[in-house]
Amino acid sequence: MLVSLTKVILFIALVAALAIGAGILAETGGAMRITVAGWEFTIGPVQAVVLAVLLLLAVWLALRILGLLGAVIRFLNGDETAISRYFDRNRERKGYRALSEAMLALASGEPRQALSRARSAERLLRKPELTTLLIAQAAEAAGERKEATEAYKALLAQDATRFVGIRGLMQQKLAEGDRELALKLAEKAFQLRPRHAETQDILLKLQSDAGDWSGARATLGAKLKTGSLPKDVYRRRDAVLALQQARSVIDESASIEAREAAIEANRLSPDLIPAAAMAARGYVGKGEHRNAARVLKKAWEVLPHPDLAAAFAEIEPQETPQERLKRFRTLTALHPDHDETRMLLAELLVAAEDFPEARRALGDVPTRHPTQRSLAILASIARGEGAEDAAVRELVAKAIAAPRGPQWVCDHCHAIHDGWQPVCDNCGSFDTLSWREPPATAAASPALAELLPLIEPRPAPEPEALPPPEEPEEQPPLDEIARRAT
Repeated sequence: MLVSLTKVILFIALVAALAIGAGILAETGGAMRITVAGWEFTIGPVQAVVLAVLLLLAVWLALRILGLLGAVIRFLNGDETAISRYFDRNRERKGYRALSEAMLALASGEPRQALSRARSAERLLRKPELTTLLIAQAAEAAGERKEATEAYKALLAQDATRFVGIRGLMQQKLAEGDRELALKLAEKAFQLRPRHAETQDILLKLQSDAGDWSGARATLGAKLKTGSLPKDVYRRRDAVLALQQARSVIDESASIEAREAAIEANRLSPDLIPAAAMAARGYVGKGEHRNAARVLKKAWEVLPHPDLAAAFAEIEPQETPQERLKRFRTLTALHPDHDETRMLLAELLVAAEDFPEARRALGDVPTRHPTQRSLAILASIARGEGAEDAAVRELVAKAIAAPRGPQWVCDHCHAIHDGWQPVCDNCGSFDTLSWREPPATAAASPALAELLPLIEPRPAPEPEALPPPEEPEEQPPLDEIARRAT
């Protein structure tokens, strides 16, 4: 309010001053005589002031025109001028508008329009660090893979955009199925950005697929250092990689290194069943049977498993069934109520031909949790106890139709595997196989029970009674034959 009042007062004062000055000039009554080229002009004081003002305006306008002509000449010569800056600002404004339209089109699922606007933005802005990546992404979405590849390669020329270019080329090679070249690009990207989580995951998967277990373990260590992986998960996965490294050493027939790698894998993760079994076999190969038994017992305490029992049997392969039953008592004493422990003890007792004790050891497992294995053991016990063939065949039919029980199942896609492996064959997930019951759809079909007559031989049918041979007709006497002939 005060500022507005001040402005009004100043305006009134200026108008009053100009009016007073004009009045003074008018009262002077003097005249000014000007002679130009034989012409004489007489003007008063007011006219002189107006003429001076017009003359100043004319001079100012002439100077501006001369400056404009000079700017045009410099613009045509290529120098930076106000005109060039005007056109630059106009071009930059259009370029940023095209850039924003390209980004919106790409986000809206219109890759062709996005590519067209991105090309316009590149032509107008002349800033490849802003437009080249957008062109690459739009070209890739539009199916212009060659143009996208050229754009990604252009990003390799500058240090600031080299990682983005390598990552884009790596994604292209993964989509094309060229995993060998994708692995090399992933390694280069990892060198540039070792803390980039996505690059770490892709490199780890590619190294695992390629069997580069030592490189995969190094990448896993980098994930631990960056804090993107908990320590307990790191130890588990490092043990998985060490186990696969041991398997590859075994394939190369280098038993000493295999034993050491297997033992290291078991040390990193004692609950990893394949590592425990392989480490035990490594100790057996060295003649250290006590260490082998210790490793298997420790793993059995975590989870009873048939592979552990098989490895425990390999410690003394030449023992009798009674000796094996006695030695296995130290293992079956752990988790005695577990289904795996009950079935293992029942199998050992069947091998020792102690069928009543085997039935007691098996307990209610076949009725509480019927599986192919538990029902097959029950059928063996019934056969050993002298049960009728019909009862045994009925148990075998139930075993055929029953589910298989716990298996190696992927926690991600629920695919079933015959044996443990670090990477799921179906979905490619790493360290997702666990020993558990598969989904109900994976159980054996009851229609398999209809094949039982083909498996169990039927008794041969009794031969039918043959009819008695016909008695030969009584021949007539010789004199009768002679009479008929005559």
